[in-house]
Amino acid sequence: MNASPKVSLFGNLKSDIPSSIVVFFVALPLCLGIALASGAPLFSGLIAGIVGGIVVGALSGSQIGVSGPAAGLAAIVLTSIGALGGFENFLVAVVLGGIIQVVFGILKAGVIGYYFPSSVIKGMLTGIGIIIILKQIPHFFGYDAVAEGDFAFNQADGENTFSEIFGLFKHISIGPTIIACIGLAILLLWDKVLSTKGKFFKIVQGPLVAVVLGIIYHNVTKGTAYGIDASHLVSVPIPSDFNSFLGQFSFPNFGVITNSAVWITAFTIALVASLETLLCVEATDKLDPEKRVTPTNRELIAQGTGNIISGMIGGLPITQVIVRSSANIQSGGKTKMSAIIHGFLLIISVVLVPGVLNMIPLSVLAAILLIVGFKLAKPALFKVMYGLGKKQFLPFIVTVLGIIFTDLLMGIGMGLAVGIVIILYKSYQNSHFLHVVDDADGKKIKMTLAEEVTFFNKGAILNQLDNLPEDSSLELDVRKTRFLDNDIIEILEDFAFKAKNRNINIKLVSERGIVNNPPSFIEFFKLRPKIA
Repeated sequence: MNASPKVSLFGNLKSDIPSSIVVFFVALPLCLGIALASGAPLFSGLIAGIVGGIVVGALSGSQIGVSGPAAGLAAIVLTSIGALGGFENFLVAVVLGGIIQVVFGILKAGVIGYYFPSSVIKGMLTGIGIIIILKQIPHFFGYDAVAEGDFAFNQADGENTFSEIFGLFKHISIGPTIIACIGLAILLLWDKVLSTKGKFFKIVQGPLVAVVLGIIYHNVTKGTAYGIDASHLVSVPIPSDFNSFLGQFSFPNFGVITNSAVWITAFTIALVASLETLLCVEATDKLDPEKRVTPTNRELIAQGTGNIISGMIGGLPITQVIVRSSANIQSGGKTKMSAIIHGFLLIISVVLVPGVLNMIPLSVLAAILLIVGFKLAKPALFKVMYGLGKKQFLPFIVTVLGIIFTDLLMGIGMGLAVGIVIILYKSYQNSHFLHVVDDADGKKIKMTLAEEVTFFNKGAILNQLDNLPEDSSLELDVRKTRFLDNDIIEILEDFAFKAKNRNINIKLVSERGIVNNPPSFIEFFKLRPKIA
């Protein structure tokens, strides 16, 4: 599959720098929280965030994806550190897991990501958005019993997502709540009103203003009834000198490399991290306003390289992460420079101003994450998915509920299982194939779709469309097509957008006649009469 078109990394800094600051404020508490939830040193989460931003960001083919430590691996890390006899032994598994991921990329295993239906990917985005909202409500009100980054339904403190919310009413802290409300009001005002008033309000992002006000509030109210206790602030390790800073790095104990348990853990990390990354790539590509396609095999190699380096210097395992990636997109990030700059912001702030970071109220960061969560889980999407019919809505809603009441991978697995059952049932009487005919000069291509085209055909169709030459003509024949999956319609819709830039003429042939360069495939197939 063609890689994303080349872009100027330094030509979009006016968009990438502001978005990188937002991603930095989203990533900071999650890096620390995931490390805490994993039973690992806090600094290990920061290392993973830095490597994910700078190293993976530089090597990745994704322009808007952001990598770092992932909540989905926290339970694996927590269990493995104890089972392998210590953090240094676990780091060997991280390094080996990275090597395995590189091998996956070389073997072109990235194609796996194309076999997840659109309804499940949208369910994943919505489910993560809802779980972010639910998990941040206690932090918003100053109830920080559970670390940031614990996204599992059953929590480490013995509570679950909903019992934690019901229990917060006994633990509301006035100071954190006040500044969280102020921060949320600023974020909404900036997003809905001020962002349209001038360039200043686009360059200076609302989250930065909210965080600065949070720091000011903390210092002004310190020692009063409306102050914020240290337990409700960011907690970055502060080294006393350069030697103590270097002492925060851990290194793998390769003496345990022959231990079979280390290799089992390595394969587990490689499989889970690769799957989470491929799913995130699919999701972020759908969110990308420019409809760019991330080369998945290159992404696996980039992620594997990042895990090798992270493990070598004491960092947690890395994946591409939808929370950071969606925050990047929502903030207007255009290229991978946003992810890279956010990594540099992490390392610069940790080295030079950790004391300032430790003045940031967690409740303000919760307000930022609430906005991110809401934009991922807009209520209107439920209506849209319901309108697409049961074949789309059932996998979508099962994925959403599965993520909320179990965890990310379990929820996706449940949605995928439902999607496969529906497709197998629908496919019982129909065959699937894709037939492409080229003329001699390769400038006129005829693509005939089968009687039934489902998300199983997504990778092949996407590959064919992406490889069409510029200045060519595509005749798309759907006269024999009895069922066309919504995933394929979305691919055609995205291709129509890109075809204009590549000067590709599209002729759609259906039982209703011929349409040249249809303005919307979605609208065309919505109005197309159903074939019995």
